[in-house]
Amino acid sequence: MLKNISAIIFDLGGVVIDLDVDKSLALFSQYTGLSNKEIYNKFLEDGWTFAFEKGEITAAEFRNRVRLSLGQSISDRKIDDSWNAMIRELPLERLELLGNLQDRFKTIVLSNTNDIHIELFDSVVADVTGGSTIDQYFHKIYYSHKVGMRKPDAEIYEYVVNNNDLDPSSTLFIDDMKANIEGAQTVGLQTLHLTDQNYLFELFA
Repeated sequence: MLKNISAIIFDLGGVVIDLDVDKSLALFSQYTGLSNKEIYNKFLEDGWTFAFEKGEITAAEFRNRVRLSLGQSISDRKIDDSWNAMIRELPLERLELLGNLQDRFKTIVLSNTNDIHIELFDSVVADVTGGSTIDQYFHKIYYSHKVGMRKPDAEIYEYVVNNNDLDPSSTLFIDDMKANIEGAQTVGLQTLHLTDQNYLFELFA
């Protein structure tokens, strides 16, 4: 799979760091009495969650949309704790494995994320590494809310490719979501749909 590959683009949640959306749904359910399915559907209504990931609304506006959508007067702290509950472990050995690839490939992170998640993620990285930042483990980092685009829209892949003068045919994109894989394929990227994070150790051994 790595033959003729010169650059690798990694998703963040579900690839670099463990992710469990059900943890967030469960905590929101605990605070509101709504079912996980009801909460999930409400978060997809009207596209306001995607707007947050594209930086089109602020964290404060996002929290207000959560309260409005769920019909509950939930504190900012409870919203942030619930929203961040999906962010799980960051195994240091996995991060170091990927960081060591910088001598062999151009390595890039491309993540759909937002201000609330990144604040927690940065602190997780610092705790696990003893003070380092994610920038030390990859050549470039692209967050959806910073560039105003999100996966699986073709424009964000094209932006990363053009910004780094990449050849899509020699660039591998790794993501845990099928829709994002399909989006990357539309611009000619090589892809790996990652369903087991332990496979990274086999792939890059």
